[in-house]
Amino acid sequence: MKIVHIITRLILGGAQENTVLTCRAQAHLGHEVVLLTGPPLGPEGSLLDWAAGLPLRTVLVPEMRRPVHPYRDLVAYHDLAKHLRDERPDVVHTHSSKAGFLGRRAAAAVGVGCIVHTIHGLAFDAYRSRAAGAVYRLAERRAGRWSHRLVAVCERMADRAAEAGLAPRGRIDVVYSGMDAARFRAAADERAGVRRAWGVAETDFVFLKLARLFPMKGHRFVLPALAEVARRHPRVVLVLAGEGVLRRRLEREARRRGVGDRVRFLGLVPRERVPGILWAADAVVHAGLREGLARVLPQAGLCRRPVVTYNIGGAAEVVRDGLNGSLLAAPAPSGPEAPAVAALAEAMGRLASDPAGARAMGRRWSAADLDRFDYHRATREIMQVYARAGRV
Repeated sequence: MKIVHIITRLILGGAQENTVLTCRAQAHLGHEVVLLTGPPLGPEGSLLDWAAGLPLRTVLVPEMRRPVHPYRDLVAYHDLAKHLRDERPDVVHTHSSKAGFLGRRAAAAVGVGCIVHTIHGLAFDAYRSRAAGAVYRLAERRAGRWSHRLVAVCERMADRAAEAGLAPRGRIDVVYSGMDAARFRAAADERAGVRRAWGVAETDFVFLKLARLFPMKGHRFVLPALAEVARRHPRVVLVLAGEGVLRRRLEREARRRGVGDRVRFLGLVPRERVPGILWAADAVVHAGLREGLARVLPQAGLCRRPVVTYNIGGAAEVVRDGLNGSLLAAPAPSGPEAPAVAALAEAMGRLASDPAGARAMGRRWSAADLDRFDYHRATREIMQVYARAGRV
């Protein structure tokens, strides 16, 4: 079978890593796999070299970029259509909003027999303006008509997509985001070396936030929460792994709040180093505001780390409040931020004040929940989605 995947850009991100792992697994199953992607522009790194070393073909679509741009989008659409006419795939599987719209339209125009789209996150939500949300919702509904099936990365995302009219719920499958689960489980012995590199002692309590330094990732809630926790627990440390437009602002904010010496900015972390930094932390704090199901949550579970997160997207499908972490009410989009910061500080403070209890929480993740995220299993389920489309 020939399978073409289309994604807007191959940055260091969860949807991108999931897509490449799916491509790799499908190639290992004997399928011919082609990955069409726009250039990985911006400060978020690139997975192009990794993809280029795998048994699949990676093809750059130069004009496919994340921002809406009518001329570039039209050029990208025609480029995609030409590639699909030349490739004549059995399946086109799209990912992310821009590639999802242009790719599905091109696949339908050239008569591809099986068109599937994965919803890694919804472009319309309470944190976007009403007008922009309406435009994105309309575009997703239109693209839904060109799809034989949709895939959501969690049950909550599937329900929201159906409620928004993207497709009937019976035409939306749930496949949890695939990751190299064995690699995460096997990295425990990296803890000591990573902590030495960070300059933290074993008696320090380290929170890790693994996310791009962008507004919707919730850093503006985490830093004031850390400052509050540090007043009561002077040995607390926050490690920020990721890069983005907020780097300088966050560095200034940490100094202004008196916790500059308590925050480590790692910048971009290569994907192969992520398991080690999770084991090196004592807990994970997420605080994202727009998510499908943040991959760092099950990744924390695979590394036996408790989490603190807002109840966004599918977080409640893996985080059990009070058992393996804290599941907090999400901040209101236009409301005061102080309650959300206070809740975050309280949850972080409970962990920092009881390291033994935190370790115990990290051991309480459900094995059945975590097994769903192994990329081999996820790929098998995706192949079943293609079969359910009735076209292959």
